[in-house]
Amino acid sequence: MSAASSHINEEKAALAFSNQSATFDEQYAGNTIIQYKRERVRKHVLQYLKPNSNILELNAGTGDDAIYFAKLGHRVHATDIASGMQEKLKEKVISHQLTAFVSNELCSYTSLEQLKNKGPYDLIFSNFAGLNCTNQLEKVLLSFDHVLNHGGLVTLVILPKFCLWETLLIFKGKFKTATRRFFSSNGRKAKIDGDIFTCWYYSPKYVISKLKNKFTPVELEGLCTIVPPSYIEQFAEKHPKIYSYLVTKENRLKNKWPWKYIGDYYIITLRKQ
Repeated sequence: MSAASSHINEEKAALAFSNQSATFDEQYAGNTIIQYKRERVRKHVLQYLKPNSNILELNAGTGDDAIYFAKLGHRVHATDIASGMQEKLKEKVISHQLTAFVSNELCSYTSLEQLKNKGPYDLIFSNFAGLNCTNQLEKVLLSFDHVLNHGGLVTLVILPKFCLWETLLIFKGKFKTATRRFFSSNGRKAKIDGDIFTCWYYSPKYVISKLKNKFTPVELEGLCTIVPPSYIEQFAEKHPKIYSYLVTKENRLKNKWPWKYIGDYYIITLRKQ
């Protein structure tokens, strides 16, 4: 895909998420597995984050994570390319009286050289697969060095090229969904409320290899490896005992082989050398 085509895809993704922004929080607030995912990601980050850190958040959405970290005393510069998401974020920051801790900027993560607030930052954070919406992830990763403090952290939550739960859908006859990650070199179509754009899948090995010259891997966890993905609706509510058992198992095995590689997502943290 050419640079021009990539830009068009970014615009499509921005439109899709802007159109969803009005109902985004309402749609997902009651999803138990989404809340589990957020808790897991935040717990991972807080293991390494120093007090009063300066955070650059990519694809910040409506600001749930920005507000969470701000309430802990961190300063967050929340960026996104979707103007609708940015508007919701600003509203929430004001309502929580956190304007001293959360700033925002409409900026693509593929254009971090254009950031008005260049930091430097103690953490670059991207949650829930926003980075899967580009085929220019290498460009994004290589831009981190210039806005990150020495010893600073990068924590990314990305969709890998293999997901155990998704692959098992082949037994339900959903061959296209079960195999979509395997054959994704040219991207796969994603749809949000009728808006279509392209996504790509990236392995942890890809991220580590692109950052190896200046970053050292700190930790890798699988997310929704044993716990089912959140799109399996009402699983936790319909099967609370099974869900609780799966959560216990996943929390025990999250950073073990092969589980850290086969989730719906992985959480990866690297430190700048």
